[in-house]
Amino acid sequence: MIPVKIRLKEGAKLPEYQSIGAAGADLCALVDEPVLLSPGKTALVPTGLFVEIPDGYEAQIRPRSGLALKHGITFLNSPGTIDSDYRGEISIIMTNLGERDFTVEHGMRIGQIIFSKVYRGEFIVKEGLNETDRSHGGFGHTGV
Repeated sequence: MIPVKIRLKEGAKLPEYQSIGAAGADLCALVDEPVLLSPGKTALVPTGLFVEIPDGYEAQIRPRSGLALKHGITFLNSPGTIDSDYRGEISIIMTNLGERDFTVEHGMRIGQIIFSKVYRGEFIVKEGLNETDRSHGGFGHTGV
C-alpha cells in the first residue's frame, strides 16, 4: 500500500475497497441534486475528494463494470489520470452510451480509483528506428 492523504468535502464518502483482492476503491458521487444523463449526454460529476498522491505514483479513475454493462455508463477519458502534483477535486466525466436515461444520485458508487507506479520516459531523438516484422503496420493490419 502507498499512503494517500485525502481531504473530504462535507458529505463526501471515503473511497472504499469492496473486497480483499480489489485493485480499485469505489468513488461516490457528491451531488446536491440528481444528475440526469440522457442517452448520448455527458456530465462532470464531483466526488468531493481531494488527494495528495506520493511522488512517483498516479491515480487512475476507471468506470465501474456493472454500470457499463447494465446501463452503458462509462467515462470519456478512461482511464483518467490524476498526477501526483494535482490538488483539485476529483470529478468524473460520465457519459451515457446506453439507450435509456440514467440518474446519478448523491452517494452512488460511480467509479474506481487505482494507484500505479509512474515510469517516465527519456526521449532520445534518432534519425531512424530499428525495423521489426510489424514495422509500420497499424490499425487492423493483422486482419479481423
